Amino acid sequence: MTLKSLALTAALVASTLGAAFAPSLAQAQAKEQFFPLLVYRTGPYAPNGTPWANGKQDYIKYINATGGINGVKITYEECETGYATDKGVECYERLKGRPGVTLFDPQATGITFALTDKVPTDKIPLITLGYGLSASQDGGVFKWNFPLMGSYWTAADILIQHIGKKEGGMDKLKGKKIALVYHDSPFGKEPIPLLQERAKQNGFELSLIPVTAPGVEQKSAWLQVRQSRPDFVLLWGWGVMNSTALKEAVATGYPREKMYGVWWAGAEPDVKDVGANAKGYNALALNTSGTQPKVIQDILKQVHDKGQGTGPKDEVGSVLYTRGVIIQMLTIEAVRRAQERFGKGKVMTGEQVRWGMENLALDQKKLDALGFSGVMRPVSTSCQDHMGSTWARVHTWDGAKWGGMSDWYEADSQIIKPMVKAAADKYAGEKKLTRREAADCQS
Repeated sequence: MTLKSLALTAALVASTLGAAFAPSLAQAQAKEQFFPLLVYRTGPYAPNGTPWANGKQDYIKYINATGGINGVKITYEECETGYATDKGVECYERLKGRPGVTLFDPQATGITFALTDKVPTDKIPLITLGYGLSASQDGGVFKWNFPLMGSYWTAADILIQHIGKKEGGMDKLKGKKIALVYHDSPFGKEPIPLLQERAKQNGFELSLIPVTAPGVEQKSAWLQVRQSRPDFVLLWGWGVMNSTALKEAVATGYPREKMYGVWWAGAEPDVKDVGANAKGYNALALNTSGTQPKVIQDILKQVHDKGQGTGPKDEVGSVLYTRGVIIQMLTIEAVRRAQERFGKGKVMTGEQVRWGMENLALDQKKLDALGFSGVMRPVSTSCQDHMGSTWARVHTWDGAKWGGMSDWYEADSQIIKPMVKAAADKYAGEKKLTRREAADCQS
């Protein structure tokens, strides 16, 4: 395992921004909020994992440059997982004991599954924005998991809604053939129950086509696509799998405008090597991209213009970079929210941060004040709802850039809520857990 010690303890003035060092125990105990950062900058998923990680780091640097979290400095340390579950667990075990530890963002569904059983004992929350265990939306069972802004069930549901709308109504899906080309891992398998439920309700034929990780070899999968000739293909890929799938679609003559990717298959690295040949390809979007948002302009001014950027300046504002910024903002706002209850200007424990995560109240006015106007939907969590938002849009690659953003769609709660409760209850039964009492929601 490669462990990068990047523990940033920038002074709160810009002139000293970026002075990285490994903080001493006494310093961390006294005044520093520590963020462990699990990353994958190496291997087949690096093209996607790197801008995601860079966005998170740059936002930390920006917050430190503008006063920290009510005066509390932020430190961090990166740990390379290569997207491997065993390395992710190793990183967790190594970093969980650091003073001032805040929470973990595993950045992989497999790692999330492995850590879900550990965090209740260690009392450290997990944020899994747009990934992880779909059932963990249910805070009554999953006290320490926060799949903010969406799960693979909400993602799959929104894609089916969008296709139905394009076809002229959900009733028009009856008799259609939809293929799921998916990464053969917990990540790729997660949307299957929702799609099976939708197929039952809407009358379409669902075919499942797994792709062995990391996804560089897909000829047999696309042979199945060519033979079955589905009306639509849903792409549940990550990293090199996405561009490979698009290249295979070109080679087999499958129309890219009939392809719809999850929000982890809708960024610049997924299409840039295919270019104009990917024109018409669609994917979910949790957030906008571009350098226009105020928060991105602030990062450029406070971080990159002072030579402190984590990665290249031209990636700032890209889809995954912006998502990294959003994730880090949500975690920092959870700390800030916790400080409102447990002490402004103090370092928060994992338990206190968990309370902050469960009581996020980021309405549009608050997002605007943070510089996120137009970037994302408001997020509001509760004891029972650890997701806070179930909205997404669909954008389209025009051959050179992402655009053609659709209207916002909200996942159908009448379908998803019963599935979430049933899955959460099943998990609780298997793990011999009891649902949280009302009094626990105030703790």
